Amino acid sequence: MKTVGYAAHDSEKPLEPYHFERRALRDEDVSIEILYCGVCHSDLHTAENDWGWTQYPVVPGHEIVGRVLEVGSGVTKYKVGDNVAVGCMVDSCLSCDQCHNGEEQFCREGMVGTYSGQDRISGELTQGGYSKHIVVREEFVLSVPEGLDLAKCAPILCAGITTYSPLRTWNVGPGSRVGVIGLGGLGHMAIKIAAAMGAHVTAISRSDKKKQQVLSYGAKDLLVSSDEDAMQAHANQFDVIINTIPVKHDFTPYIPLLDIDGTQVLVGQVGELEETNSVPLLMGRRRVAGSLIGGIAQTQEILDFCALHNILPEVEMIKMDQINDAFDKLKQGDMASRFVIDMSSLEV
Repeated sequence: MKTVGYAAHDSEKPLEPYHFERRALRDEDVSIEILYCGVCHSDLHTAENDWGWTQYPVVPGHEIVGRVLEVGSGVTKYKVGDNVAVGCMVDSCLSCDQCHNGEEQFCREGMVGTYSGQDRISGELTQGGYSKHIVVREEFVLSVPEGLDLAKCAPILCAGITTYSPLRTWNVGPGSRVGVIGLGGLGHMAIKIAAAMGAHVTAISRSDKKKQQVLSYGAKDLLVSSDEDAMQAHANQFDVIINTIPVKHDFTPYIPLLDIDGTQVLVGQVGELEETNSVPLLMGRRRVAGSLIGGIAQTQEILDFCALHNILPEVEMIKMDQINDAFDKLKQGDMASRFVIDMSSLEV
């Protein structure tokens, strides 16, 4: 299938139109017309090779919402016209213990990323959702529940599952005390989801300028991390803290906020962190953990959860040719919403 997208060709140049071919439909494949694609910080990191593993050219985008165009002969779950979604991965071995446990993101043979990955059969580079079409094996296609706004739900496929998965892993529910550090694309979703789970949620930020916003998302309060007195007053007050800061930083000041056996989960930064100190960990049997997206079943679960609780990301719609401006704004930080590309704006 011939299609068109926007690609990065090296780390120094802006994204530009790119004509390429999607693979021919295999028996287990679903061909999808992409309607909307969210813009993730990982897209920017990959385009600029911040992590050192980008293979060019790369078409970013792993928050994909679309409509089924065609299905392979072995497909049973989807039919032409269905509203579907694709998240951060498009394949795995499906036979190891982690895949059998519904944790395909931890596949022993390595999951295949939606972009800048390697197709398990052909070896060709995978290309993502900044394009008109995509072909994905059935097991990695998700159903969009009725009631979810197609134009707004795309960020659930990354920002949603990335924050939902650790909340589920650490058994957040009614009565849980949850802190959320960082109030951007990941952080605002963490607040909405944790609040819907029944937790008492406190947003944690360097200033109080977003207080009214976070209260509208379901947080009960905002803790200003630059206020030493306030930080001391909140010592031992949280069971779980979701840390969404996407750059190198020091997570140590947040550890004393955890109660005994509390956990701070890192979901934002990929790479180096500042030097830390073990004392606050030892003195409270506290933990710092990481979490990577979630499995396919859990990703379907968060889509269904958001439909049930009427949770939608805060989004700003853009056209495809505005992507480089959007990347510039991401670099500046301090965004409390997620960009979503209306793919009808991309000319074939």
